[in-house]
Amino acid sequence: MGAAQATDTPDRTVPTPSPRWVRPAGGPPAPTALPVTLEEIERARETLRGIAELSPLQHSRALSRAVGTDVHLKCENLQRAGSFKVRGAYVRMAQLSEEERGRGVVAASAGNHAQGVALAAAKLGIRARIFMPHGVALPKLQATRDHGAEVVLHGSTVDESLAEAQRWATETGAVFIPPFDDPAVIAGQGTVGLEILDVLPDVDTVIMGIGGGGLIAGTAVALKEAARRRGRTVRVIGVQAATAAAFPGSLEEGRVQVLESVSTIADGIAVGRPGALPLRIAAELVDAVVTVTDDEIAAALVHLLERSKLVVEPAGAVGVAALLAGRTADLGFELGTTAVILSGGNIDPMLMLKSIQAGLSAAGRYMTVRIPLRDRPGELATISRIIADTDANVVRVDHTRVGPDLSMGGVHITIDMETRGTEHSAQVLEALRAAGYSPAPLP
Repeated sequence: MGAAQATDTPDRTVPTPSPRWVRPAGGPPAPTALPVTLEEIERARETLRGIAELSPLQHSRALSRAVGTDVHLKCENLQRAGSFKVRGAYVRMAQLSEEERGRGVVAASAGNHAQGVALAAAKLGIRARIFMPHGVALPKLQATRDHGAEVVLHGSTVDESLAEAQRWATETGAVFIPPFDDPAVIAGQGTVGLEILDVLPDVDTVIMGIGGGGLIAGTAVALKEAARRRGRTVRVIGVQAATAAAFPGSLEEGRVQVLESVSTIADGIAVGRPGALPLRIAAELVDAVVTVTDDEIAAALVHLLERSKLVVEPAGAVGVAALLAGRTADLGFELGTTAVILSGGNIDPMLMLKSIQAGLSAAGRYMTVRIPLRDRPGELATISRIIADTDANVVRVDHTRVGPDLSMGGVHITIDMETRGTEHSAQVLEALRAAGYSPAPLP
């Protein structure tokens, strides 16, 4: 695995993401002047006083037991507007001149950046126009409007909304507020790192999700430089969704790799093109980037809801997913005292419902099986009795009598049931097979 320093080499489009990147044993490249400094992040913190909440850093006994190290959760899901994004948006907009403020601001987003810009604009008394794609989750759309921004639906993707926002900025003179590829935005996001060090000065490792890279870039500068001045070392680990992981390959090659497509439940980090500035900072300061699957993210959401009583969006749960899935266990260094940034909590209720079911399924606590039967009295009662004898709980039964894959006199029943884990699920399947049935688990 290489550790090529990010350069100005042209971007390269790739069909599939790389699974992970770990800095080689030789350490970071020779230091260069970074586009964001610790002093700028400290000034950003002053700018944010009275605007951004000091989000809690709470110890997680359940996670600490599960991974065998001390784990703390930085709860940016409880931040104003529901995520860390208000930090960078406000810092960037606070630097605008009076003339620029009079022109208004414009941004494009399907969620957290939109709400962050809308709230920051309201606090500064600046007109804001936010372009969002058609089909954006209704709660995110309404929350953005509730902060006072004008919302314009345009295009079917964030990229199409972004192009329209940039066109609008050029046409009207409104100031475009980028989501991550901007020094002031990065400095604002970096204040999360300073807050972690204030509460947990002996932290050894900080883990967080990566989309475009603004959060990890700013936080890495804050953590690494502040710790260095105290004579300490802090590791920084990024986590991406496996199907939207543009950073590992980009860090490997030392230039931006653009993914042909991205698809993940973690819509907040579904970014196919890393920011150039965040990539440059990550190449010097980040220690590893790992990936997690959507099922692992869903399992982490359930864990946080059940064990920590926290509602977190999928993008905010990827750090916990990496810990629970063992992605941080073989990176060549011990985690030590660890902080995980829960970057946001803006989750659509319908997505939460689906994610909970997916998380329970991944943990073996919810199972759907299809069973072919002869169409005769008593078969369903027999199967119900077998399942009851295993102490599984039937939630739903669907009885299919007609279909292209059914023989004459045959039916299918599909049963949803609650189980106590993967071992219990296997026992239920074995009991059905022992009785002569052929249950087929469904995804």
